[in-house]
Amino acid sequence: MRLLVAGTSLKSLLFSAGLVAAALASVALSGCTSKAAAPEPPHNALVARAQAAGKTDAEIYSGDVRARFESQLGFRVNGKIKARLVDVGAKVAEGQALAELDPLDLKLQVSSAAANVSAARASRDLAQSEYARYEPLVAKHFISQTQFDSVSNTLKAAQAQLQQAQAAYAVAQNQAEYTTLRADHAGLITAINAEAGQVVTAGLPIATLARDGALEVEIAVPENRIATVNAGGAAAIESWADTGKLLAGHVREIGAEADHTTRTYRVRVSFDDSSVAPRLGQTARVYFATDSAAQWIVPLSALYEREGKPAIWVVDAKTRQVHLAPVTVASYREQGAALSGGIGAQDWIVTAGVHKLLEGQAIAPVDAQNRPVSL
Repeated sequence: MRLLVAGTSLKSLLFSAGLVAAALASVALSGCTSKAAAPEPPHNALVARAQAAGKTDAEIYSGDVRARFESQLGFRVNGKIKARLVDVGAKVAEGQALAELDPLDLKLQVSSAAANVSAARASRDLAQSEYARYEPLVAKHFISQTQFDSVSNTLKAAQAQLQQAQAAYAVAQNQAEYTTLRADHAGLITAINAEAGQVVTAGLPIATLARDGALEVEIAVPENRIATVNAGGAAAIESWADTGKLLAGHVREIGAEADHTTRTYRVRVSFDDSSVAPRLGQTARVYFATDSAAQWIVPLSALYEREGKPAIWVVDAKTRQVHLAPVTVASYREQGAALSGGIGAQDWIVTAGVHKLLEGQAIAPVDAQNRPVSL
């Protein structure tokens, strides 16, 4: 009897314990379910207003300032460089010596040529005296006409040999003078490619001379934009070292073919007034005004594609939700995409991470310094 009571009590206790465990599990489950259903906070998104195209409605290319005429100077004869007389950056006058070759071998050639001239002159004098002696004899028929013709031809050959020797002597003298490399114009030495003691061949560039006078900016224009650049067209030039100061210029020259590596065309833009131009080698920007109908400039990272067409995520100022707005891209520029319509002056747009957004998604707008933005 006691065992039955005890067994019944144990069963009741186990049943009660099971109910309690089930209740606890139910509470735990309900707690997990309520936690998972909690809404996530809005994600930060970088926003900005579109920039008016009127402020940046220009195509910009970077280049460096160069002289219109640059000469690669080299010796006209072979030899060993004896001395280099100028350094890079030196201002030189026309005719100033830049470098010298060892002249010993060329001086010996001059001496040899002079000796040949003396020998040819002696032969000419001998032939001339023979001619003078034979000329009266043929008139008196003491010698045959054939003998006289032979003497006459010998004189002509001696005269030609003398002329040849004199020409060779003049060439040797010129070559002896070519041992000194001189500036053919006044200008600035921008590069030196050889040093004293180096053996060089004729024509090898020794120094680069940027002539005084007109200065230009050389830029590279991509092949898809070269049609917008016209020879003689106006341009504005801005030195990187003097930002904000625009100088007038014009397109002087457009390359005939694109570079095989970069696929860009070399374009030279001249300063209208070279006296106010930056120094040689300085970086400069060239601005070309455009006739585009663009109204706004947005970063390229703000563009989104929907059904193969460009669009922009616009933020609702009240709900802070994003909505996709189709836009029309007029052109792509260095500053970003130029839009001809689709957004307004007061619209806030998402400028980064646009591929992670969904229609109607709420965001927390921030600026480029990660500070909250009040829309």
